[in-house]
Amino acid sequence: MTVKLDFEECLKDSPRFRASIELVEAEVSELETRLEKLLKLGNGLLESGRHYLAAGRTFVAGICDLARLGPPEPMMAECLDKFTESLNHKLDSHAELLDATQHTLQQQIQTLVKGLRGFREARRDFWRGAESLEAALIHNAEVPRRRAQEAEEAGAALKTARAGYQGRALDYALQINVIEDKRKFDIMEFVLRLVEAQATHFQQGHEELGRLAPYRRELGAQLHQLVLNSARERRDMEQRHVLLKQKPSLKEGPSGLLMEGHLFKRASNAFKTWSRRWFTIQSNQLVYQKKYKDPVTVVVDDLRLCTVKLCPDSERRFCFEVVSPSKSCLLQADSERLLHRWVSAVQSSIASAFSQARLDDSPRGPGQGSGYLAAGSSATLGCGGMARGREPGGGGHVAAQVQGVDGNAQCCDCREPAPEWASINLGVTLCIECSGIHRSLGVHFSKVRSLTLDSWEPELVKLMCELGNVVINQIYEARVEALAVKKPGPSCSRQEKEAWIHAKYVEKKFLTKLPEIRGRRGGRGSPKGQPPLPPKPSVRPRPGSLRSRPPLSEDLGSLHPGALLFRAAGHPPSLPTMADALAHGADVNWVNAGQENATPLIQATAANSLLACEFLLQNGANVNQVDNHGRGPLHHATILGHTGLACLFLKRGADLGARDSEGKDPLTIAMETANADIVTLLRLAKMREVEAAQGQAGDETYLDIFRDFSLMASDDPEKLSRRSHDLHTL
Repeated sequence: MTVKLDFEECLKDSPRFRASIELVEAEVSELETRLEKLLKLGNGLLESGRHYLAAGRTFVAGICDLARLGPPEPMMAECLDKFTESLNHKLDSHAELLDATQHTLQQQIQTLVKGLRGFREARRDFWRGAESLEAALIHNAEVPRRRAQEAEEAGAALKTARAGYQGRALDYALQINVIEDKRKFDIMEFVLRLVEAQATHFQQGHEELGRLAPYRRELGAQLHQLVLNSARERRDMEQRHVLLKQKPSLKEGPSGLLMEGHLFKRASNAFKTWSRRWFTIQSNQLVYQKKYKDPVTVVVDDLRLCTVKLCPDSERRFCFEVVSPSKSCLLQADSERLLHRWVSAVQSSIASAFSQARLDDSPRGPGQGSGYLAAGSSATLGCGGMARGREPGGGGHVAAQVQGVDGNAQCCDCREPAPEWASINLGVTLCIECSGIHRSLGVHFSKVRSLTLDSWEPELVKLMCELGNVVINQIYEARVEALAVKKPGPSCSRQEKEAWIHAKYVEKKFLTKLPEIRGRRGGRGSPKGQPPLPPKPSVRPRPGSLRSRPPLSEDLGSLHPGALLFRAAGHPPSLPTMADALAHGADVNWVNAGQENATPLIQATAANSLLACEFLLQNGANVNQVDNHGRGPLHHATILGHTGLACLFLKRGADLGARDSEGKDPLTIAMETANADIVTLLRLAKMREVEAAQGQAGDETYLDIFRDFSLMASDDPEKLSRRSHDLHTL
């Protein structure tokens, strides 16, 4: 609406005035339509905004409910509290924006619309006056000259009609001009107030987020670290999942050896029905239950009074029977593998119960001693030789042995109690979190194995018992107190444990610093300039262990790590000193040029030390590295008649076809020395190689014989040692 009416034109009632009036009326009608539409849109906006506010407050309440779920976590609770408070402030600001918008619509637009509705009444009055004036003009013009009285009356009526029209026209023009002016500033004031309300809303939101900026940056860093920790934990869980997949639960419980899993049990009633139950071995008892909250039913009160045997004649597969003096229980596993694991677990539990009974000083009832001995003997032989109490894979028994070593009852790195993992090349026990960190270092630093889930060979168990956390920590943590470094505890974060383990084993920050050589030559075969190694760690020895043997000579300070490793592997071997040499960077395959290029592994073979050889092999020693005569460790074990070592080297991948400088392979040497045991081992190994090359699986004889030799070499090595008069000079 851009037309502004002139009052003089209004009095003249000219055609220009009438055209302006018509134009103004059309514009005012269009303006009224658009303002009413704007009011409708504004009300829709306000209604949508209120729905948004209601949904937003419900959403914030949902976040608050989430914060109260489960045990309180300080970091999450703080995060949710801060952000819900901020969201509530922003919602309050949005509510103020809606109120300001509604007030502006009512005060400006709605008032303007009401004014336009009053304009309609003025328009009707104006056009009534115009019609009256038009009628008066026509009547005045039509009165004849001869009718003076009528003419006078018509003139008076015309004068009255003109005066009324002019008054209405002036009022109408005034109202139109006022609406024109009011329209301009009312609409602009509405938009200005709306923009100011928006500016206030967004300014408050900006200030609110600005106050949270430092916390958001801190939280972002924490979340990044949490994501990294979660990825590591997920990897550890995936690795544990692979180990646990399709295996029954077997672990060391607080009350002794514990195994659990589902088995079918045959009822003792006349129908001999079978039912599936959850069986558990714990506290020297075999119990079962149907549901979690059901009371347990005891099948065997004391495992020392029972035996276990396979049931190959049963109609159902995978059956075994637990027999006690009072009753027997026929059970069925889900597979052949689970059958043997259950039988081995029951036998290991029986053996563990007897071991505990021997250590228990409590008085026994009359006649119990002989009964226990008979039960123990039958338990060992009950499976017809298929399972042995010391067979590899007896996870609970291995854990009990290894954790029984001084210091091994706690994690080597964080002191977490009852560690169920181990580093077999370092000889230490670890908790599950530290084992995951060790695994991430790589096998060249640490080889991680489960004490309860993996199979353990007897020589490896003895190696773990020979070293232990005390010995290794005296090497790798020798300068912790001097450097005033704090060792992490069980409750420390994974980041702290990871930093400690990396500094301890990778950077080796806490090793004893080697003194410089001043005017002394290195040991035989040692390169010039190599620093000497201090004497082996001072460890309180256990009777009968390698630690209690006479110490090495006191000239160890003149040897560099490689020469020290070679010396420590000799007779008598010293595992702590070998570990110390490796920690200080000794090459496990170091060559002694002064002794025909012999390696530490050949030196340990000459000393007939199964544990020293196993320790070197676990730390990367090359089982096929030869000396000047082309003889590797297997050649030397064969020449010296060390059957246990020959068995170990064959298991570790020794080359059967390797020939020495005289063109003799190990089998030829064994036949010349008439060593029947080693000849048997070598022939079986060759047969195994041929079968593998032809894609044949072969039978279990090979593994059974090797297992027997491994057990004998570990438990009764003197039975495999040849007497001097049995040896023949080559």
